Amino acid sequence: MAATAVSCSMKQENAAEQSAAGNNSGDMALQTKSSAEEPVFDIVTDLGTIRIRLYKETPLHRDNFVKLVSEGYYDGVLFHRVIDGFMIQTGDPLTKSPEKADMYGTGGPGYTIPAEFNPALRHKKGALAAARRGDAANPKKESSGSQFYIVQDEENCSQLDGSYTVFGEVIDGLDVVDRIAACATDRRDRPVDDIHIKYIKPAASQDGNF
Repeated sequence: MAATAVSCSMKQENAAEQSAAGNNSGDMALQTKSSAEEPVFDIVTDLGTIRIRLYKETPLHRDNFVKLVSEGYYDGVLFHRVIDGFMIQTGDPLTKSPEKADMYGTGGPGYTIPAEFNPALRHKKGALAAARRGDAANPKKESSGSQFYIVQDEENCSQLDGSYTVFGEVIDGLDVVDRIAACATDRRDRPVDDIHIKYIKPAASQDGNF
């Protein structure tokens, strides 16, 4: 058990440091669109659909996500970092271009989002949280403008509470999260077989929010 915990901890630190996104800091230019207070979306992947609900307590992250979805920003991106027993990460637009494989994990829309930490919003299983650059390069812990991850194991991700902004949760499709987490990966924690987000759309009851 001790060896497993140490190994997992090292991987987690590495994952946190390399959750690079939105590398271009600077002023955030968000053109938000109207949305429900806690909008619900379906993330349609190659392995099934994950339904998420965004939190009203994190309006900057919520409205940015709504904006990107309305633009089709996530259509075709890969889950580029997958660690079974930890989390699954996606949202990098560079993953749409195979020739940029060495840069996966560094892409974004060109802005970051101020942290919106809330002690009531934890890294529970299925939590949706924003990836970011490491503390040394990002002392304000600002979030990536587009990359996010979904918690697969609450115990191993609890150490991230208060350091990464949690802005939503999975309300259906945890089995899909587990399926993605269980896929074979290479030494960079990248799935051997590509797993795409086909598209993200408002849940049926919320069509027309955009």
